Amino acid sequence: MKTILITGSNGLLGQKLIGLLHQEPNIKLIASSRGSNKLAELFPQVVFVPMDVANAEQVEQVITETQPTHIIHTAAMTNVDDCESQREECWKQNVDAVENLVKASERHGVHLIHVSTDFIFDGENGPYSEDAEGNPVNFYGQSKLAAEELVKNAACKWAILRTVLVFGIVHDYGRSNIVLWVKGSLEQGKQIKVVNDQLRTPTLAEDLAQGCWLATKHDAQGIFNISGEELLTPYQMAVQVADYFNLDKNLIEEVDGSIFTQPAKRPPRTGFDITKAKTQLGYQPHTFKESIAIVAEQIA
Repeated sequence: MKTILITGSNGLLGQKLIGLLHQEPNIKLIASSRGSNKLAELFPQVVFVPMDVANAEQVEQVITETQPTHIIHTAAMTNVDDCESQREECWKQNVDAVENLVKASERHGVHLIHVSTDFIFDGENGPYSEDAEGNPVNFYGQSKLAAEELVKNAACKWAILRTVLVFGIVHDYGRSNIVLWVKGSLEQGKQIKVVNDQLRTPTLAEDLAQGCWLATKHDAQGIFNISGEELLTPYQMAVQVADYFNLDKNLIEEVDGSIFTQPAKRPPRTGFDITKAKTQLGYQPHTFKESIAIVAEQIA
């Protein structure tokens, strides 16, 4: 029997994990988040515990009371530009919180699974393998790399799952993603500018949840890349979305990133080699086209 505590259960990945695992046999599932439970109506049978991961006392109390065998840590401050301008808050949510979880996991013998990002890299040599050296170009990436170091030095079982450009439909949340944005804009006849000089391996949220579950199921240890397999630019993604929904792709203007002024610099070419996750965990992501179909079904 595994007792799995999920942090950030109200977020996109947290919600997908609850949806995936709530009926899994031999699992006791505990959802936790800073705010009130957004999934109470959908999954009333899942135990929910309020927890602010940045509060060390709260983390210790919840782990003492719930006694998880595994923690899947999905909570984080992920808005890259907000992280650049609100550095203190970013560090608190992305680094101090991880330190709290590491210490509690060490004390209670918990297996900690930490979700990280392609933004720990500078984007000069993507796609990256698990042993590539981090060199972030923005503060979000710095915070996530610092968190990785804490996990790597932890005296408990741990796994780091790195991912890229996660998208999907989230319940009761006003969060957009590239599929919804392109579809909505083109349906309204809006011209959109989309960059064609950044490369990513976009990840369907359901696939990332599956990767987290496989790592938990196999008691995986070490670093694993969990993302999509296709290396695409946002422009190429937008064109695929237009094609799928039979929308006018002439409204999509191909531009380079230099025309946008954003507080945080973006790495130009990231993406991941996912061979290790496929061979060791049995991870198999959807294609981007299949992912659009899954999102389309959820919109409907």
